[in-house]
Amino acid sequence: MHQLQMVDLKRQYQKIKTEVDTAIQHVIESAAFIGGPDTQHFAKELAEYLGVKHVIPCANGTDALQIALMALDLQPGDEVITPSYTYIATVEVVALLKLKPVFVDVDEDTFTMNIESVKHAITAKTKVIIPVHLYGQSVNMEPLLAIAKEHNIAVIEDNAQAIGSTYTFSNGTSAKTGAMGLIGCTSFFPSKNLGGYGDGGAMFTNDDALAEKLKMIANHGQKVRYYHEMVGCNSRLDTIQAAVLRIKLRKLDEYCYARRTAADYYDRAFKNHPNIITPYRAPYTYHVFHQYTLQLVGVDRDMVSAKLAERNIPSMIYYPVPCHKQNMLKEFVTGSFELPVTDRLQDKVISLPMHTELTEEELEHITKNLLDIIAQ
Repeated sequence: MHQLQMVDLKRQYQKIKTEVDTAIQHVIESAAFIGGPDTQHFAKELAEYLGVKHVIPCANGTDALQIALMALDLQPGDEVITPSYTYIATVEVVALLKLKPVFVDVDEDTFTMNIESVKHAITAKTKVIIPVHLYGQSVNMEPLLAIAKEHNIAVIEDNAQAIGSTYTFSNGTSAKTGAMGLIGCTSFFPSKNLGGYGDGGAMFTNDDALAEKLKMIANHGQKVRYYHEMVGCNSRLDTIQAAVLRIKLRKLDEYCYARRTAADYYDRAFKNHPNIITPYRAPYTYHVFHQYTLQLVGVDRDMVSAKLAERNIPSMIYYPVPCHKQNMLKEFVTGSFELPVTDRLQDKVISLPMHTELTEEELEHITKNLLDIIAQ
């Protein structure tokens, strides 16, 4: 059995080695390292996959969120509603731009943005809502979009963990996550479901004028070289990453299916266990399992994680400290501020290895050892 990894990118690479090596070599020989043909082709192919008009590649997922906010002409102090139970990048860019993050709670079953919590957080200063499609499944977007429309609030989807997932509306129509709000953002960090071999990110939109603005901001605020119309930044997806991502995009649905198959095995192994709550799969979303995250009940989560490590089985805690408890954001939390579900989850969740190359032998080894540790 291979040494277990949270994400085994080496084995995934071995299956596409010839394609990847050829594509990278082609970029090197062309010397078109920035803005080469593969970058344009990838943007077009990803737009077709997502069902959006425009994909604007950039340097990483954090830049994607920052540029999206910059494009909306927000003013210092404008409020942005975001879950606290997310990776820090979602909120970090809000604070960086002198906007005010307003933290809301999540659902205990899906770990995604609680719609009722959003309703109570809206004020006259609310300009943006950032739903985070966490762990691989969608926020319940239909009621969220209705609320945003009622209050004229922009929706920027953080799709870094759920690319490939879909959302089904009550009328039976569906859309890819990242393609429902005004702007969608994603990361191509190597461990993502669609990951490169370095950093990368992208923004998606159906708004022609907004797409042009996003492109300009990502390129020093210029449309014509050396003529800068607005303050921007330097955020580019390099051609080698685009070449790799083109190959992996063609396999994304296959990769998502492999993750779901591994999740099915985990679910069966832990079914009805009194100390384990397996991930809930909301009926409105196709869960692509960026993470497989359990809740442990009546058992010391940190002890379990330590004992798994002793047996060379990796695990991770996503996230041990929610955003509203981070020192860098304490100025935005005043009084007796509580997010009860978020506060409970930080002590209960544990994520097991999840990637496209997990074998049945490995899954059996992981599950048997976890069950044995809990039984001790």
